Amino acid sequence: MSIIVIVGPTGVGKTKLSVELAKKYNGEIINADSMQFYKGLDIGTAKIKEKEKEEIIHHLFDICDVNDMYTIYDYQKDCRKTIDDILKRGKTPIIVGGSGLYIRAALYDYQLNYENNKIDYSSFSNEELLKKCLEFDKNCNIHVNNRKRLERFLNKCENNDEIVNNSKRIYDYIMIGLTTDRDNLYNIINKRVDQMVKDGLIDEVKSFYDKGIRSKSIMTGIGYKELYSYFDGLISIEDAIDLIKKNSRHLAKRQYTFFNNQFDNINWINTNYSNFEETVMEASEIVER
Repeated sequence: MSIIVIVGPTGVGKTKLSVELAKKYNGEIINADSMQFYKGLDIGTAKIKEKEKEEIIHHLFDICDVNDMYTIYDYQKDCRKTIDDILKRGKTPIIVGGSGLYIRAALYDYQLNYENNKIDYSSFSNEELLKKCLEFDKNCNIHVNNRKRLERFLNKCENNDEIVNNSKRIYDYIMIGLTTDRDNLYNIINKRVDQMVKDGLIDEVKSFYDKGIRSKSIMTGIGYKELYSYFDGLISIEDAIDLIKKNSRHLAKRQYTFFNNQFDNINWINTNYSNFEETVMEASEIVER
């Protein structure tokens, strides 16, 4: 059995499918959501609950503190070790998540070095930074005015010596992508954020804010950074919630762009929300081809 990889935008149903396929193919699930590595970031990341795991073994969830820096290098090393261990035991690794770059780093021959040196880009204009980004990845779609993201992208690439478009696989895998039409997805995302608020998202974020934690995982995580702006008195709670929805929708759009540009072997399935068993059957047919 090859590795099964389940990708797609936020909120589309990847977690549910991963559990169903794990039950069917004697699988163990490996997290590929870059925010779900961190302990305590539960509601805002839609992290799977214990009862939802249905006794399936899950790996690389809650493996570090929010103050830690968990890099692509760390994930590549840990994910490959986990894959090899699962295969050695005769079981099926099922990688699931929306962080496409982490998935590529694990499955392809990316040469990464562990360095954590912040490079000074103060002498470069925004236009020059974007040009450098495009040299690493011609599909880079960061806006020229978003200097913070441009610098972060370059630091990641230059520190890790990342070969963004390396196409040499080191594992055999079957990739399934879950999708739905845009209006439905955006509606799902909006309702999901409302449910997160009902489930206690504000209290979850406040617990970190009250401790004075402003780590990278908190200050860049959707659902966390917006509420920090509310706690700082910069925006209203209504505006914060609207921003969470907006940024989640934008994330979904970026995820589609990355998956379609960086993977040419995705088997896309339209999620059937009224009869999810049909989605499981369609995914199973792809696995068993």
